[in-house]
Amino acid sequence: MFKEIREEIHELKSYAPSAKRYMVLQSLIEYIQVKKNGGEDINLNFICTHNSRRSHLSQIWAQTMARYFAIDNVYCYSGGTESTALFPKVVETLRENGFKIMALSKGENPVYAVKYGASTMPIIGFSKTFDDTFNPASNFAAIMTCGHADENCPFIPGAEKRIPLTFDDPKAFDQTDLQTEKYKERSLEIASQLYFVFSKIV
Repeated sequence: MFKEIREEIHELKSYAPSAKRYMVLQSLIEYIQVKKNGGEDINLNFICTHNSRRSHLSQIWAQTMARYFAIDNVYCYSGGTESTALFPKVVETLRENGFKIMALSKGENPVYAVKYGASTMPIIGFSKTFDDTFNPASNFAAIMTCGHADENCPFIPGAEKRIPLTFDDPKAFDQTDLQTEKYKERSLEIASQLYFVFSKIV
């Protein structure tokens, strides 16, 4: 794992969830633990409305935390209720967090390869719907990262479990002086909560 990412993760160890947030995180912990105990693949699909910001941050940090804690058979995905594009500021923020990112294609919906280590398989990032053929069709947890998708998409076909792990949208700070600060803040908030989740797996 790249040194810069390890240093970012080291700073997350002090995170302690509120009682309300703990209940949500515990639901994800239990799902992962049961799958691990059974020797099954752990498929996590992070879902937001546009699959452009929070769902990608969650997918990438979850995959990274699984590697950090040496938890095998974890496969992280993301999707939306509609397809748009991975927002460029998310790519910039992840690079600042230490990820190495390469654009594999251009156009309205570019495809990116995201690496958290020199010898790791890249995470493929692009905007898609949650039921895209790139994502699992069954045997996965649907993790709702935004309230809009959680409220307007009450049923996710194929999901074994649905978990409302919602975060505020950094889009609210686009084209403001706080944009860079708030995107990094959201990235590390997501990272800290996923650190907490994977740190509890035994």
